[in-house]
Amino acid sequence: MKILVCISHVPDTTSKINFAENDTKFDTTGVQFVINPNDEFGLTRAMWFKEKQGASVDVVTVGGKETEPTIRKALAIGADTAHRVDTEPLDGFQVAKELAKVAKDGEYDLIIAGRESIDYNGGMVPGMLAKLIGANFINTCVSLEVEGDTATAIREIDGGKETLKSSLPLVIGGQKGLVEESDLKIPNMRGIMMARKKPLNVVEPSSAETLTVSKSFRKPKPKGEITMVDADNLDRLIDLLHNEAKAI
Repeated sequence: MKILVCISHVPDTTSKINFAENDTKFDTTGVQFVINPNDEFGLTRAMWFKEKQGASVDVVTVGGKETEPTIRKALAIGADTAHRVDTEPLDGFQVAKELAKVAKDGEYDLIIAGRESIDYNGGMVPGMLAKLIGANFINTCVSLEVEGDTATAIREIDGGKETLKSSLPLVIGGQKGLVEESDLKIPNMRGIMMARKKPLNVVEPSSAETLTVSKSFRKPKPKGEITMVDADNLDRLIDLLHNEAKAI
């Protein structure tokens, strides 16, 4: 089984976010970038298929040379080969088109993507990728097993979970639950050294068009002052919730 894991290069959630050029561009100064958490769950599941079923695992990202430390981490975790589409990711459709080209060329059986990235939270790429390559698609996936050419997945739906079966090729949008957080792999020294020798292929972009443009950014309003209420003063708490917060 050939697996392709889509990796997004995103800011660490602990990073302090700022904008530049009159709030029209994200300021990367001093920002630490990591593998998108939803993608990391998917990568860890792919490693399970590699260890248990002998699958081959490739990773792919869309971005410039600055993304290579992130994709090298994926290689250090255990991926066999990395592909970097050498263009700036500007919107979901463009990214999906570039990923589709790599997916078609590699003839993968299973493509694992995160259901959304934590920077723009668009949640569009996995579904569009599946459509572009003519594969089945399961989103919000929290469990995945593959036997032969049939996959069994569990996905979250409103009010519960749904179990589905699908033939391969298949694209999934994975998330927390696909593996447990305790199963996430930290690259060891041997993995880091081996990653330096693994292939990282730079792919020329297909010049896919972008359908959206980010015009400006703004931070959420700062939180208001906190009013402390004594645990025994229930009347005061009810008064504040009713008359000030308008919550009840």
